[in-house]
Amino acid sequence: MRVALVHDYLAQDGGAERVLKAMHEIWPEAPIFVLFHDPQKINYINQAKIRESFLGKMPFVKSSFQWYLPFMPGATERFDMRDFDVVVSSSSAFAKGVITQPETLHISYCHTPTRYLWGDTHEYLSELRQNWLVKTLLLPQLIHRLRLWDKMSADRVDHFVANSKTVQHRILKYYRRPSEVIYPPVETDKFSLTKELGDYFVAGGRLVPYKRLDLIVQVFNRLRWPLKIFGTGPEFNNLKKYSRPNIEFLGRISETAKAELLSKAQAFLHPQIEDLGITAIEAMSAGRPVIAYAQGGATETVIPGETGVFFYYQKWESLLDTLLHFRPENWDRARIRAHAEQFSANNFKQNLKKYVEDRHEEFRKGLNQNALSL
Repeated sequence: MRVALVHDYLAQDGGAERVLKAMHEIWPEAPIFVLFHDPQKINYINQAKIRESFLGKMPFVKSSFQWYLPFMPGATERFDMRDFDVVVSSSSAFAKGVITQPETLHISYCHTPTRYLWGDTHEYLSELRQNWLVKTLLLPQLIHRLRLWDKMSADRVDHFVANSKTVQHRILKYYRRPSEVIYPPVETDKFSLTKELGDYFVAGGRLVPYKRLDLIVQVFNRLRWPLKIFGTGPEFNNLKKYSRPNIEFLGRISETAKAELLSKAQAFLHPQIEDLGITAIEAMSAGRPVIAYAQGGATETVIPGETGVFFYYQKWESLLDTLLHFRPENWDRARIRAHAEQFSANNFKQNLKKYVEDRHEEFRKGLNQNALSL
């Protein structure tokens, strides 16, 4: 079975890239087709297997790739898939739009239908720091055209796999397609339990607006409790500017440092709506509870009273009230970790490999039956 992997682009190290890494561990001989690749940010995937589109040779594509959005559908369609029996795309934007042969099976692992084209369009436009002409006239037209292509490209996929029930619902809503849920890989074996408990809470990841870390800052500015925030992003300076001294910004930290930080925290704070929420699962892998907003993927990963607690309004007052009633010592670390193990990288690889092989066998039998009927 000749397999090709297709990913949107390799420009940041996030959950989607960890999914691609696990896919490549399943099919190590498979080439990886991407629009472009920044090896300084992603260096853990075999360079020899990566095949860039023509966009990879364009100036400033790695630092300002948003300006190349109009060319990305066409660049994706130029990938030559003729030599493969199965194409597995890892997509939250363009990768699912590859054009395959009639005898090639295409399975798309969907991280989410493209956020800025569907549910988050208005929020995306309002947060852009562009002039009125760009935000009001040019970008809405571009988004409209990309949305039409996105819906058309979804029709090219034979089978969708969703990374959560939350995303499964979006796929049905926007693409009108059913999907199978296979949770993404979390490297749970990199986290361990400790009896030591620090005096701090922790939050972090990519510091972008939708993560709603501003709610956490507002609450801890009032409580004056110790809070540690790890990660970098466009919101880093803004959040730090309005934070009191009890809030510590750690910036980018190593995986080892993150594991230790999470294992000793009172709890991990998760105030955003995520497709699933990998960092929250990592915190549970370290045996610590999660305080999460009760929407999105957190409702699939956090068990109230067993692995964490919910707050039900995405407002600082609701989070504050939950924290005031929270007791960090009343949690079974081993039980929390056991729950997190179901999201392990090994489970992901076993489940996805079986799913692809089963669908390929069905697809191949269908081709043979069609040939016999002619």
